[in-house]
Amino acid sequence: MTTLTLDSQSYAVKDGDSVLTTLLSNNINIPYACQQGICQSCMIRSPKQTPPADSQIGLSDTQQARNCFLACQCHPTEDMTLEIDASSQDFVPVTVKSIQALTDDVIELILSHPEDFDFRAGQFINLKRHDGLARSYSIANCRNSDNTLELHIRQLPNGQFSEWAHKSLKAGDPIEMQGPFGDCFYVQNDPAQPLLLIGTGTGLAPLAGVLFDALAQGHTGPINLFHGSREPNGLYWIEKLRALEESVPNFHYHPCLSSDTKHPDFQSGRVHEEALRAFPDLKTFRIFLCGHPSMVKETQRQAYLSGAALHNIFADAFTVGEVS
Repeated sequence: MTTLTLDSQSYAVKDGDSVLTTLLSNNINIPYACQQGICQSCMIRSPKQTPPADSQIGLSDTQQARNCFLACQCHPTEDMTLEIDASSQDFVPVTVKSIQALTDDVIELILSHPEDFDFRAGQFINLKRHDGLARSYSIANCRNSDNTLELHIRQLPNGQFSEWAHKSLKAGDPIEMQGPFGDCFYVQNDPAQPLLLIGTGTGLAPLAGVLFDALAQGHTGPINLFHGSREPNGLYWIEKLRALEESVPNFHYHPCLSSDTKHPDFQSGRVHEEALRAFPDLKTFRIFLCGHPSMVKETQRQAYLSGAALHNIFADAFTVGEVS
């Protein structure tokens, strides 16, 4: 008999019962509707076990990669640990390894994380300081042997968390972390597929994570990264990305400025407009959008009208109040 573990409580699965049936019979509140695997209302996650393939039919490749599954279609053949509400995850202690300035108002924060922390570059985590104030930040690096996370934090005017991170946080300090969350990451289901990455500001962080992960997994298709800002000081990692462009034939970097001031080293125009002008037909593309919410929303719409399939558009909008 297999066992389900949820919030440290264990439940035995009767022969022939699904995960959904088992949870409901034990008075566990879980959303559900059709019970036929169509509505996806009962989608949950097994962070430690790969669910049966039949229980993942119809889910996106990123959802499958995160071990999400449909509880009504899952008849477990092994013990499973379940996660229904990701926001209920515990915060865990981590340590600041280093901080360095990327621009006048953006820092690179490196955290040492527990060895068993499983994440994908491009996902995001929540950070919480000692008084309980929490903010979300995207992961800019792939998993590595140093067990570190790289985050980019812009100092916002009157941003309580970001100002504290810039002015008070230092190497060796403890902080708490929750996550990871989000589906904005690379999955190698078609290594030759063109990738289009469009971001503003520190939206570069998750896009860099997607880029590095794709290259690490041997992606062979063209990868075009468009990074935009109004003024030149809003762009960063310029030398690093240009050096990468020179060494990796299928990677192309496009820094863009939306101000009226012309600059010889950057494209002039709003970043998403420049990207869509360069690639008007997106039928074969996988697209990642990160940064200002109005840019992300507009580009989602335009990308769809340009032929991109909805399941090939991944977005992470940085809304003030959630991310600083």
